[in-house]
Amino acid sequence: MEDLKTGMTNRSEMTVTDDTTAIRYDSGALPVYSTPAMLALMEGACWHLVKNVSGLDTVGTLVNIEHLRACKVGTKVWADAELAAIDGRKLSFNVAAYDDKGVIGKGYHERFIVDPERFMAKLG
Repeated sequence: MEDLKTGMTNRSEMTVTDDTTAIRYDSGALPVYSTPAMLALMEGACWHLVKNVSGLDTVGTLVNIEHLRACKVGTKVWADAELAAIDGRKLSFNVAAYDDKGVIGKGYHERFIVDPERFMAKLG
């Protein structure tokens, strides 16, 4: 865990497809990039930052995001995550998503460091 430092950043990117639209996620009736897909991209940027730097596993526990602008199928989008705070096993991130026109979403995300075997054992 000592490898993790506040201020570290990571980026995840993708192209909007039919599978990531609001229609497919059942979160709306339009063929635009869905909020759940944007959230997954943001979470992925956070998860990969921790995993790639430290090898540790994390689970998401809190999300507070705004989806500010729509994107159509075929649009390249990316999410940037910044490790903002470390409080024991709790990691806090500032997240933002973009396309070539600018910000499409932003917010805050928390993850907890877990031991995968212990975590799964608790689920029975």
